[in-house]
Amino acid sequence: MNKMIVIDGVDGAGKGVQTRRLQQSLLSSGIFCILTREPGGSPGAEQIRELLVNGDPDKWDSMTELLLMLAARKTHLRETILPALAQGKWVISDRFADSSRAFQGIAGELGLDIVNQLHQICIGDFKPDLVLILDIDEKIALSRAEARGQGEDRFERKGGEYHAMVRSAFREIASSDSSLYRLIDASGSMDEVSTQILSTINQAFSLSLQLSDAS
Repeated sequence: MNKMIVIDGVDGAGKGVQTRRLQQSLLSSGIFCILTREPGGSPGAEQIRELLVNGDPDKWDSMTELLLMLAARKTHLRETILPALAQGKWVISDRFADSSRAFQGIAGELGLDIVNQLHQICIGDFKPDLVLILDIDEKIALSRAEARGQGEDRFERKGGEYHAMVRSAFREIASSDSSLYRLIDASGSMDEVSTQILSTINQAFSLSLQLSDAS
């Protein structure tokens, strides 16, 4: 009964911490799993990540970003996700296809039709089993992201208006399919958010995961 779970949302929402905590909860319960991310998650995709997350915010237009994202996603899927699932492992991913829908499709104004058409060509019918959207005020999220000071800040530097559109886009996506998406209030403490996530996953997959201390 292995599954793929994605945690997505605006930059600074806490995806990195929560994916690590979720992985530890799964491992502690005896479930074999891998933790991966987008853009990236495989050697080739990590090289493409460098192009996307560093440099001037305006160096790529939305279509170029999308094509780079899809190239990274294709190799990520082929080299990392599908082999892990074939081995019976669960997959936890920090971002996946809905980031393209939110960032390039809606905030980047390409339109969801274009993003979905290109996604179908490149990725086909594959989709995760559950997508958790971490929802938080974009101003708070951006301040968190800036406080990290770890570079890779090209998208963060696109500005508050852009990220307000990203947040709105994720909320729109989350409301489109209640069987696939769950909106998680990410404004609380790490433990509060983790508890929401585990409760949602336990209910979705009849598990009994417990809160992990990992961060």
